[in-house]
Amino acid sequence: MIPFTNYYGMQFNPFDKTLSSRDAFETLDMEQVRGRLEHLKSHPGIGLFTAAPGQGKTFSLRCFADSLNPNLVKFYYICLSTVSTTEFYRQLCVTLGLEVSYKKTVMFQRIQDYLYSMSMNKNVHCMICLDEAQYLNADIFKDLKMLCNFCMDSKNCFTLLLLGQPVLNTLMMRQPNEALRQRISVSYNFGGLTEAEAIRYISNRMELAGTSPRIFDDSAMLTAFGSCNASLRQLNLILTKALTIGAQNNKQNIDSEIILAAVNDIALI
Repeated sequence: MIPFTNYYGMQFNPFDKTLSSRDAFETLDMEQVRGRLEHLKSHPGIGLFTAAPGQGKTFSLRCFADSLNPNLVKFYYICLSTVSTTEFYRQLCVTLGLEVSYKKTVMFQRIQDYLYSMSMNKNVHCMICLDEAQYLNADIFKDLKMLCNFCMDSKNCFTLLLLGQPVLNTLMMRQPNEALRQRISVSYNFGGLTEAEAIRYISNRMELAGTSPRIFDDSAMLTAFGSCNASLRQLNLILTKALTIGAQNNKQNIDSEIILAAVNDIALI
């Protein structure tokens, strides 16, 4: 069976999530996040970014991280799951390249000393991104507030980025997290992909892959958007499956019927 990339004259799969960040299609959500991250790059603090799964929050951060000068900014990324407070500190120490201890207090001090030294002695801005932060427990949220406390709370020596699903906003509104919430200097909740963005995205990706956007007719693009729940990840899955079905059935063009078949196939997986 001929791959759909060959069948449609593509240099690569235009809807592959592994595409380079330099070829990213910037949505309004990504633009809003980039502006806020640029602010934090110059003014260290805490940022809170939330989105439904697949709307591009992690990819937005990756695009930003790839644009940084590593001599001036160190970007550290941790994708969280349900962990204990001690395990959280172990993960953070390993990510920062610090020695792990069996004592939480020792690791806490090592992390603070490292971040202070990088900022004050080496003039390097550390940005720590905690993805899926909705899994953090109450003790970790409390410790994050203390971790950000330098020189009797007179300095911000690093940037903390909290990424998660919308439930993270609810968690931050709880009274025990008020002290941490008050330190948040920028925040953004993703609105999701719009219809106009989806149509431009499909055309942009197809052209980038070296083929005609008109392989998808207008009804196909509208049906794909209507089936993706404003999720770029879901849209990519639908379009990739549709191209596969189209090539298998010798279809020169993708219409709404093929899109619906693709949606049905994905739902059955």
